[in-house]
Amino acid sequence: MIGPAAKYAIAVFCLAAITSCSSVSVRDYAGNRPLLVVEEFFNGRLSAQGIVKDRGGRVIRYFTASIDAYWQDGVGTLDERFEFDDGEQQTRVWKLRSVGAGKYSATAGDVVGNGRMEVAGNSVFLDYVLQIPYGDGTIDVRIDDRMYLVSERVLLNESIMTKWGFEVGRISLVISRE
Repeated sequence: MIGPAAKYAIAVFCLAAITSCSSVSVRDYAGNRPLLVVEEFFNGRLSAQGIVKDRGGRVIRYFTASIDAYWQDGVGTLDERFEFDDGEQQTRVWKLRSVGAGKYSATAGDVVGNGRMEVAGNSVFLDYVLQIPYGDGTIDVRIDDRMYLVSERVLLNESIMTKWGFEVGRISLVISRE
């Protein structure tokens, strides 16, 4: 039988464990430098190299990408052209629109609804649902992109892919300004 003092200690421990596991916010990086200005970094020609991992952490694909980025009338366009190690090619064209105070709406042809993008310090977090080809159709996968500007010309990107709350894969890439 557990006494009242032990029950209290267990409750305090559980509460501390739960609150210490809070998620990381892009605002946690507000003081970091170099400062990431979306309209400046994503403007011009960029290139990317990356890997895709399955849910077990095994690398299953490699890719390169070229990105043509520009802004017109307050709308950013990122025209991404991917080539995978098996020869598959993909295109994704993002449209970025400021919705105020370091926040953007992000849309693309294979993105369900509007992605939410937020910038602070040297970081940008982008959350969206991507339609991925699967069998004769597609499946919707949530993507949690976290990007960090490590120099004026290099951005590191980590993405976690989830379905029904379970991790199904990860993407890691480096984006470089040319």
